[in-house]
Amino acid sequence: MTSAQSNSKGILFILMGMALFSIQDALIKFIYEDAALYELYFGRTFVAFILLVAYLKFSKQKISLKTHYPFLTIIRVICFFFGFSFFYISLTYMSLAMANALFFSSPFFVSILATIFLKEKVGIRRWSAIFIGFIGVYIVLNPNFDDFDFMKLAPVACALCYAISMTITKITSDKDNVFTQMIHLYFGAILISILFYIFTGDGQINNFNDPTFQFIFREWFTNPSYAWPYIVAMGCIGAFAFYFVFNAYSIASPSVVSLYEYSLIIWSILTGFILFDNIPTIRTFIGVSIIIGAGIYIYFREKVKDQMIVTDTPNR
Repeated sequence: MTSAQSNSKGILFILMGMALFSIQDALIKFIYEDAALYELYFGRTFVAFILLVAYLKFSKQKISLKTHYPFLTIIRVICFFFGFSFFYISLTYMSLAMANALFFSSPFFVSILATIFLKEKVGIRRWSAIFIGFIGVYIVLNPNFDDFDFMKLAPVACALCYAISMTITKITSDKDNVFTQMIHLYFGAILISILFYIFTGDGQINNFNDPTFQFIFREWFTNPSYAWPYIVAMGCIGAFAFYFVFNAYSIASPSVVSLYEYSLIIWSILTGFILFDNIPTIRTFIGVSIIIGAGIYIYFREKVKDQMIVTDTPNR
């Protein structure tokens, strides 16, 4: 297969992976009133974990939980878990397009963290792109400072946690392979979800009327015959999405396929319109365009400087 053919196949894989992620997000938005957040998180992760282990067994790859960086691994697992908790929470009151647009502020945070922890040099051009990118975030949020709803920052909090996780991944990937790190994420998410079940699974602290807080603290297994087929589907869809994404990066040039991760925003707009009749405002489109433009510019600056490329290890 020629390089051009490999890149074309990789682009197709990454587009399919992002489309599946948008469907997974839509399913969360669809059933959040019929399942608890961490019930959903547990089921989705458990299914994906089983499928990952089955894939590693089938492909005769070594399965290892051993890490050379135990402390950093724990921090990475916690950041990843709570980061996407913020993202799933945001889907209860925010459109798919807006949530994913704000999530793509993560490259700005990665660049900032790289200067602090990886001692990378960030020039005036990248700092300008970061600043412009956050202007895009501001435009999407459209804040009212007289009565600002801090819940709107949930996808941005997810982006920050994801950036911390990615920065740690850059440090640990020299000794821990990608499948070991994925197993850590899944195994850690299952354990933390079980802890939430112990303390909130009976709905003992669900004294809220707000649908979002009910989603977080609702009793588990209140409607399993309805919710769990969707939860199992999420786990399968997420696992196949990862499969397509990792295949894209393995057969094609990362510098080509990584830019197509932004297609997730397009898929989210389409999915949100078809399933929930959500149409982004002109303001949202403008903010999204600025965020994508700034992110792409940062990518090319990192490529030129041969520094950390934020999408080299896709973990979503």
